[in-house]
Amino acid sequence: MIGAAVVWLGAAALLWRTVVPDLSLPDVDPSTVFSAEYLGRSDRYARFNRVNWVLATLVQLAVLVVCVRLAPRFRVRGIPGGVVLGLGTLVAVWVAGLPFVLAAHWWRRRYDVSDADYATILVDPWLERIGGLAVAGVAIALLMLLARRLGDRWWLVGGPAFAAVGAAFVLAQPYLLSPRVEPLRDRALAAEIRGLARAQGVGAVDVEVKDASRRTRALNAEFFGIGPTRRIVIWDTALERLTRPELRVLVAHEFGHVEADHVWKGIGWLILFAIPGAYVIARVTRRRGGLANPHAVPLALLTLTVLQLAILPATNAITRRYEREADWQSLQATEDPRAFEGLTKQLAEAALADPDPPRWARVVLGTHPTPMERIELARTLLLREGGPRAGS
Repeated sequence: MIGAAVVWLGAAALLWRTVVPDLSLPDVDPSTVFSAEYLGRSDRYARFNRVNWVLATLVQLAVLVVCVRLAPRFRVRGIPGGVVLGLGTLVAVWVAGLPFVLAAHWWRRRYDVSDADYATILVDPWLERIGGLAVAGVAIALLMLLARRLGDRWWLVGGPAFAAVGAAFVLAQPYLLSPRVEPLRDRALAAEIRGLARAQGVGAVDVEVKDASRRTRALNAEFFGIGPTRRIVIWDTALERLTRPELRVLVAHEFGHVEADHVWKGIGWLILFAIPGAYVIARVTRRRGGLANPHAVPLALLTLTVLQLAILPATNAITRRYEREADWQSLQATEDPRAFEGLTKQLAEAALADPDPPRWARVVLGTHPTPMERIELARTLLLREGGPRAGS
């Protein structure tokens, strides 16, 4: 056990490494970057969203507990029965969360972050939701099969197998986006983006545009896929509102994730967390006859959810670290800290992001560096160059 812990910690240390140097960042007052009106408005907006998240999480846990208690009443058998119970549990959790989804969208509409109707929010992501349920069904069937064949030791193979299913989902994810993306029609910009990809060592990549304006006024770009399915997807809102230098910085950030192998590192972290997580699930589900018993599947999902909440500060710290590395790669590739700061302000204002949230919110909910942390990084490079501070 001690040897396994040492190997785990060694692998985690390797995955934790980034190329970002230790920097002494300037302490920038948010009021010198954002107006007092914006700071108050973004704080009120964020507080409601935090409360909504807490309530939604509590309801999700309550529904899972109810599903665990009701599971023995259903006459199901074998792996198909476990898949049915598992997917039924996930659908029940989703339905119970709908009021909070609608409340969050009501709040976005109230604060002009989105003008989409409620039907769009519920119906628009149908393909991703079906794809997620399909992946969950495959994962449940695979783990139950392993539990049947290997007994209580299924977790030794189940952890890596779960990571393999996750990698397959990453590979297939671009195909789930196909109904709402189209090729970038601006040939000059597409050529510039492909040149930036080559400069950052990303290689050939498809450039597509996502119709995000039907759901939100926020700005973003995303990189999807691995190997033959790699593509950069730019939101149409970003194309409409960002300057060309800001677009370059945004795209370079996404390429920075590829340059730093964050997708593969994410799969590595998935393996590291999945193996001990599978062990805990195996131990907990013994009281229901083990995971080979279909009635134990809802209990496994409850255990998985609790584990995810327990390690949320750790997983958020990892994603923040990788996002910071992608920021650094973007700054190195574009050498334009002014555009980086301009982009950061645009991203924050479009999403009404809190520039400097409370410490607990950063730890529990923060998947990215705060806007002020990003601006401080940009200004550090400006000061290194000896130039004036951006925005001054």
